[in-house]
Amino acid sequence: MARVAFIGLGNMGGGMAANLAQKGHDVRAFDLSADALDKAKAAGCLPVASAVEACDGAEAVVTMLPAGKHVEAVYTDSVFAAAPPSAILMDCSTIDVATAKRVGEAALAKGLTMVDAPVSGGIAAANAGTLTFMVGGSADGFDRAQPFLADMGKAVIHAGGSGAGQAAKICNNMVLGAEMIATCEAFLLADKLGLDPQKFFEIASVSSGQSWSLTSYAPWPGVGPETPADRDYQGGFATALMLKDLRLAMEAAASVNADTPMGAKAAELYQAFADAGNGGLDFSAIIRALGK
Repeated sequence: MARVAFIGLGNMGGGMAANLAQKGHDVRAFDLSADALDKAKAAGCLPVASAVEACDGAEAVVTMLPAGKHVEAVYTDSVFAAAPPSAILMDCSTIDVATAKRVGEAALAKGLTMVDAPVSGGIAAANAGTLTFMVGGSADGFDRAQPFLADMGKAVIHAGGSGAGQAAKICNNMVLGAEMIATCEAFLLADKLGLDPQKFFEIASVSSGQSWSLTSYAPWPGVGPETPADRDYQGGFATALMLKDLRLAMEAAASVNADTPMGAKAAELYQAFADAGNGGLDFSAIIRALGK
């Protein structure tokens, strides 16, 4: 087993670090939150006082941070100077493609190997160790990162060169955001037409309307597998996080002159929903706004 530096112990990072510790790794964990450090300690990690201390002697470095500016600052100010040249660097945050490429190029210039490896699956999957990792970087970087990522997930897929992991993540979540809105609209329409939501679920689940948002994450309470809809839309994937990913997708689309009208409309609707005070609810709770 290896010594792993883990920087960023929020809702996602805390569970991911815990899984690495459970797999036998020596996890040196750092976060600005004392509460997060206490939880990491209880999960078998060793809390440390700084990102520099976490990276000292590390064979692998994992970061899970809120935004591109945080990622760039942590790597520039701490990781690049403190991580051994032999360490594999893995940023699992969801950030913009341009920053991911820039930080990856900076790592390469310093003789370090880095991959961008954003995740899909949400908090439940982070805790359960069933995340999907979309990895951007060299073939060698992917091969070195894969064993560590596999200890935190069920699937680790090499998307391409530096930045490709972030590109895959934002494209995937743009589909998810728009798909969920269409699924919510369909449930609401079926209900108003007098069709039982359970019957609609059973039919659409095996017909051409089938989707992950329908069969695995139904936004209608009491239908299909348990989802945040059954918990008053608490937990799951927060609206604010979906909005963040949609904004990243729109920024990326603008940078390459791509036409994404459905993605733009989804971003507009989630923005209005978040502005109404619903940013902390699961993103499927947008069914409430559409129902009005």
